[in-house]
Amino acid sequence: MSTIATVSDKGQVTLPKQLRDQLGIVPGSRLAFEVEADGALRVRMLAKGAVSLFGLLARPGEPARSLAQMDEAVSQSVKGRAGKKSR
Repeated sequence: MSTIATVSDKGQVTLPKQLRDQLGIVPGSRLAFEVEADGALRVRMLAKGAVSLFGLLARPGEPARSLAQMDEAVSQSVKGRAGKKSR
């Protein structure tokens, strides 16, 4: 998909809605800008902060988890994601 955006007098760029929706970019999302060796501009969305994790492990009707249980769940999730990328 190729999209054109215009830089405002303040140096701001509005990302087209289709692109925001496709990438899950919402108000408050953080983007990183990198200039490649060939002069191309690379934009990537940074990982969401800890606030977005609130309620991640909640299970209605079940008792709250301990910190050790939460640490284990996070560890297992990270290992699972790492395994998928190496395939």
